[in-house]
Amino acid sequence: MRIALLGTGFGQPHAAVYAARGDVEVVVFGRDREKTAAAAGRFGFEASTDPDRAFEDASFDLVDICLPTPLHAAHVLRALEAGKHALVELPMADNLADARRVVEAAERSGKQVFVDMFERFIPANRALFDAVRENTYGRLEQLTLWNLTAPLWPGASLGLRTLPLEAMHSDMDIITRTLGRPHGIDVTAHARDEDSASIEATLRFDGAFARDSVSALMPMAWGARGGYTATFTGGVLESLSTMDFDGKPSGTVTAYTADGARQLELPAADQYAAMIDHVLACLRGGAVNEIAPASVLDALRLTLDIDRRVNGERTR
Repeated sequence: MRIALLGTGFGQPHAAVYAARGDVEVVVFGRDREKTAAAAGRFGFEASTDPDRAFEDASFDLVDICLPTPLHAAHVLRALEAGKHALVELPMADNLADARRVVEAAERSGKQVFVDMFERFIPANRALFDAVRENTYGRLEQLTLWNLTAPLWPGASLGLRTLPLEAMHSDMDIITRTLGRPHGIDVTAHARDEDSASIEATLRFDGAFARDSVSALMPMAWGARGGYTATFTGGVLESLSTMDFDGKPSGTVTAYTADGARQLELPAADQYAAMIDHVLACLRGGAVNEIAPASVLDALRLTLDIDRRVNGERTR
């Protein structure tokens, strides 16, 4: 399978996964010749600065889009028009109109589109989804998620302009998958400067509420830490994790019930590898797409609502 990987920044975690496989050929596309060559060379891939080739070359099966967020939807639509499958970094669009265009185009194209909701593949999150679906501990009444990080990624802004779409979107996906869409929301935000900020959102549901806190105000020695506490009518699930710049979390999930505390046995997993494994399995007919654009709309709608409350209407 041949893959056109667009982007030399966020594309590198994807490139690392592809490089560990023996069943794909990858060409890395970027604007800067030297930067693109360096990124591709790091993984032994071909480099190209001709973006049109990614869509016009009939040999490419999948276009993997790891470009800035405002470019996501247009490149997915172009891939579909060219008769190719598409994998796009989250969020799939920075507005609902473009997101709906992606959903509609994907549904009528006969091709598959995947949104990189990689946190759906983290074992700790899957344990929560399973508990809600199977009613393991009763009804979910309260869900608290938190992600507190230092500026681990040089040059990446973690200010109010970026936190909702790039840091809270995955949490909103967890919330909508476990509790549905809220009927009320309150948001508090604080900015230390343009690149360091924190946001807390409280969401109300019938018989339940959720809280999500994200912060980029931590010192480097802190690293990145996060997790969730899910309170059910018959018990509590607590997830604690730490993460380095590679984006691979390590941690634990503990179940607390009337019988005591028990640490769950979770499989080791790299969520990026698991996500790409899923994409390739779907394309080869061995799995059903769990990260299709339509499955992301509720989370994106909620994320954009938070973004508007924090940043106002964005100009395009």
